[in-house]
Amino acid sequence: MSALAGAAAIAGIGATEFSKDSGRSELRLAVECVRGALDDAGLSASDVDGLVTFTMDGNAEIAVARELGIPELTFFGRVHYGGGAAAATVQQAAMAVATGAADVVVAYRAFNERSGHRFGQVSSAAAQQVNTSGVDNGYHYPAGLATPAATVAMVAQRYLHEYGATSEDFGRIAVAARAHAATNPHAWFHGKPITLADHQASRWVAEPLHLLDCCQESDGGVALVITSAERARDLPGTPVVVAAAAQGSGPDQYIMTSYYRADLAALPEMGVVGRQLWRDAGRTPSDVDVAVLYDHFTPYVLMQLEELGFCARGEAKDFVADGRIGLDGDLPLNPHGGQLGEAYIHGMNGIAEAVRQIRGTAANQVADARTVLVTAGTGVPTSGLILTAP
Repeated sequence: MSALAGAAAIAGIGATEFSKDSGRSELRLAVECVRGALDDAGLSASDVDGLVTFTMDGNAEIAVARELGIPELTFFGRVHYGGGAAAATVQQAAMAVATGAADVVVAYRAFNERSGHRFGQVSSAAAQQVNTSGVDNGYHYPAGLATPAATVAMVAQRYLHEYGATSEDFGRIAVAARAHAATNPHAWFHGKPITLADHQASRWVAEPLHLLDCCQESDGGVALVITSAERARDLPGTPVVVAAAAQGSGPDQYIMTSYYRADLAALPEMGVVGRQLWRDAGRTPSDVDVAVLYDHFTPYVLMQLEELGFCARGEAKDFVADGRIGLDGDLPLNPHGGQLGEAYIHGMNGIAEAVRQIRGTAANQVADARTVLVTAGTGVPTSGLILTAP
């Protein structure tokens, strides 16, 4: 078991509204969500001595510190690989707290991904970087695999071929997400459920992915306050314990699609994460009350269920049938609506939802939610958390 298990807790969460046009700078969004998280934790900027975010975030730690009035930082860090960094920001913060490198660390992510730089579109700059990522992208961009959807579509097609799944199996993930978003007032798609027929009728983005297989592009920010489990107990809110945190990368890892693996229709990096989580938390998939799985594309949700041990390889299509992932099912999945239904804030809003579920304050509260699994971006080096009640 890791020495990190149970040493830290999430003491506060904060978020802006989620929109398609925030009307303000990304720095302002970052400051708003961090201030909200500190207020929720009953702390002030002067208590903070650490900041963690994503390499993709445009808001430098020192800029956020200046705007908030944080006097000194003893720890700051950034985690790479896009959405794969989400849970790892909490892991980095928890390690800083557990080792004494910092006392109160805030993890944040803020961007204008719809009104500003849109990650879902072709970016020639991604293939022109003077680094190894540019070299990697230079192989597949000329072939037309130049968006996240296009690269995931290739894996999804192989998955359908190998396991006899159908587009409707992908659609069941989207329908569940939108059903949960429809009853979440903070979700962009609040009041807008879809049917399986709606999913099937939506236009192709990159076959076999329909539009409704793809997550949103959102403006907004989310922040999390992490401190020691001991200190969190003395703060006003209900602390949520970081029972386990892990990162993982698999063999022959590339970005979004690792083309040269012998088994293309798999996410071995999530298996690496899952094995660490179950070991360090002393739990198994049967102990999970709520799953918050990174749902940027529906096929990767099915594949995560298999990699994490909820079902065998190729059986996720049967696992998600008959309401099992609904709010009253055996494994409630993304009760906030996920990135398909609530917002796409690179997975950070999913961590905030896990905190709300354990606190008992979620819009779609699952009864007796005490153990929540959270995953980060898939198809890339990734991360995960098991959060529990104190």
